[in-house]
Amino acid sequence: MTLALISHPDCLLHDMGPGHPERAARLSAINDQLIASGLEFVLRHYEAPLVSDEQLLRVHSADYLAEVRDTAPSSGMVRLDDDAFMNAHTLAAARRAAGAVVFGVDLVMSGQAESAFCNVRPPGHHAERARAMGFCFFNNVAVGAAHALVAHGLKRVAIVDFDVHHGNGTQQIFQDEPRVLFCSSFQHPFYPYSGTEPTGDHIVNVPLKVGTDGEGFRAAVGDRWLPALERFRPQLILISAGFDAHHEDEMSHLHLHSSDYGWVTQAVREVAARHAGGRIVSTLEGGYALHALARSVVAHLNALIGERG
Repeated sequence: MTLALISHPDCLLHDMGPGHPERAARLSAINDQLIASGLEFVLRHYEAPLVSDEQLLRVHSADYLAEVRDTAPSSGMVRLDDDAFMNAHTLAAARRAAGAVVFGVDLVMSGQAESAFCNVRPPGHHAERARAMGFCFFNNVAVGAAHALVAHGLKRVAIVDFDVHHGNGTQQIFQDEPRVLFCSSFQHPFYPYSGTEPTGDHIVNVPLKVGTDGEGFRAAVGDRWLPALERFRPQLILISAGFDAHHEDEMSHLHLHSSDYGWVTQAVREVAARHAGGRIVSTLEGGYALHALARSVVAHLNALIGERG
């Protein structure tokens, strides 16, 4: 099967300051591990385009888009939100990150690839309709899902999010959109302290207690996500792929291993094979322990091409 890897050099230039965990070295570590594993040579590589205003405005307000543009500096660094800093390259990187998911959707919907992985930054799932949050500026996965609904006429799009932090922005954007099923697992209580409030049937939140290991994670996914996905019968699955629940990642207090990311990806892939023609677009969210991140991404991609991680 064809697995597309979508990235862009602009994503390496975004910088939020010395010592910040969301750094360009994350993408470099992934790229190095892809070479070491041999995956680099079986992937089909694409450069991410810039997302258009029309595509962004499907999930973000016009005022917010103007705020991001007006805040973006020509030099130095500015703060857009408590955890969202911009340098002169941030706006371009954010537009590439969102554009990558849109392009990935186009690739899988046209049959040029069965699945795609967007190796991009900044991440996106905390970005709300009118607010940057948690290292995120544009909600990349939400932009891709809205594009699938509007440009490709899909009726059922699923988003699965296994980042250690709840995808609050994705939930907010699609709270009243039953054509999008959102399945999220996350440590709780933990930033952004959301995901436990009552929701509709198309929002499946799975809070995980501190110390949850792979066995607990797999049980939660099997009990909650997989039945919901089967009932929904998605025509396309998008993945917010955060790898910061890994036991080596100091950002969290969960204890997953690379093999757990391979397992959940394989489980999602089986759903996609039954209902979505195998179509999956995954985009990088969190993951800050570089070696663990790189190994986990390889397990994720191996599962996307049909080999357990």
